[in-house]
Order: sequence, then structure tokens, then C-alpha cells
Amino acid sequence: MKKIFALILACLMMFSLAACGGNTDGETTTAPNGSEAKETIVVGYTIYEPMNYKDESGKLIGYDTELAEKVFGNLGYEVIFQEIEWSSKYTDLNSGTIDCVWNGFTCNTADDDGVLRAEKVDFSYNYMENRQVIVVKADAGIASAADLAGKMGVAESGSAGEEYAKSFEGTSFKGFIKQTDCLMEIKSGTADFAVVDAQLAKSYVGNGDYADLAIVDALSSDVEYYAIGFKKGSDLTAKVNAQLEALGADGTIAALAEKYGVANTAITDFSDQK
Repeated sequence: MKKIFALILACLMMFSLAACGGNTDGETTTAPNGSEAKETIVVGYTIYEPMNYKDESGKLIGYDTELAEKVFGNLGYEVIFQEIEWSSKYTDLNSGTIDCVWNGFTCNTADDDGVLRAEKVDFSYNYMENRQVIVVKADAGIASAADLAGKMGVAESGSAGEEYAKSFEGTSFKGFIKQTDCLMEIKSGTADFAVVDAQLAKSYVGNGDYADLAIVDALSSDVEYYAIGFKKGSDLTAKVNAQLEALGADGTIAALAEKYGVANTAITDFSDQK
């Protein structure tokens, strides 16, 4: 009897382990009626307009949001959006908590440790141009790099903006969880300048609660590129690239870019990236 009980227990343990096994490139769900439903893809993002943000009803919208839905929808996946802390993006990706980072992820730069981001993740095609910009109080009298000496800068921790903020000599730095937090620091006067993505700055600065802030155009960084980040070795990268090509060719990307006011920076032709 003991041998039979042990055998049954071993079988149950094997079944349990098999059931818990996951696929970091999407996970198949089961519908209530027992039939196999669509595979799910978990997209990591942070909130900022115009890439990923919520409308008045609380629905998540934005250029990256809709493009991700179209790409993965065409591939037969159900998309689940998971808000993350930007500084934890590599941990979330490598642990399988998320399947990709699709949120204005600058690909042509290195992190604070000096390692190129492209060595840490697999990137899709570049799909949008961006720059890092300096945001200050409109009456701060800051117009050049020399004016930043002795000033406190802020940026999103783990972002390309952090690296750019630290590149100015004679300044101090403090990191924050969100780019929008950095704008609030400038507005409240607890920091002197913020480094944020141009895409975000164009949506917020000079409008509404941020009407008293301004972009110092002369201090903008060189051009950067956004790409979608996947775990090293993921088979999703090639699939997503193929979809970007198709959606660029049929006008879908151009229409989305026009809808969200990024037509001048969105990339629609990927032929030179093959």
C-alpha cells in the first residue's frame, strides 16, 4: 500500500510541474469551456503620453498600445499590458514576468553600467525617432550647458534620460520612477532641470498643469531610436519585425502616427533595417 501511495504521489507531482511550466514567448490559456484559447503576450509599459496612457474612461490607449495590439493581434495573440517600473525592465523580461518591453525603449545607447542595451535584449526594428530634451521653468534663464552648472537634474531611473542628465558637468542628479514625476519636480521647484523623452515633452510641456515649463531646444540630444525589447533568443523578434513591415506597407502605422501626433518621427519603411 505504501508503494502504491508513493507512486500516486510521484505522478501527481510530475503533473503539477508540467502544468506550471511556462513559455516566456507567450502562454496558452484555456477557455472556460475547456477549449484552447488564444496565447497571451504580456507587454511591459510605463504610463506616458503619447505612447501608453489612459483616456478619460480609464482605457489604456496610445501609439505603442495600439501598435502592439495590432501586431500581436495579427499574430494570433491576446495582449495583456503590465505596468512596470522602468528600472526593473530587464529583471521583469528575463524572469518571464513580461514577454517584451514596448514603451519608447531607446535601443541605440548604453546603460549606466556601460553595457549596450542591445547586448542585454533582442531589439526589433527601430520604429520611431526620439531625442532627450531638457525641460526647465520657462523663467529659469537656462539656455546653455554652462547655465546648468551647479543645478540639480532629474530623470527616470534606468532611462536614456538618466545617462544624458549625468553627461552635463558640474550638475547633481536624482532619479525618479516615472518621467512625469520629473516634470512635477521642476514645476514644484525641487529640481532645476529634467531630462525626458521628446515624445513625452511635446505632449505635456507648455500645456495644462505644465504651462509654465519650457523645452531648451539647444540642449537636445542627438537622435535616438525606439525599438521593442525581447528576451535574448526570443522567436518573437522576427515575427514582430515581419508585422512591422506589413503594417508599414499597408498604411496602418502611418495612420496611427497621424492619430497620435507622431507622424514626423514614426518610421514606416523598414527596408534598410533588414
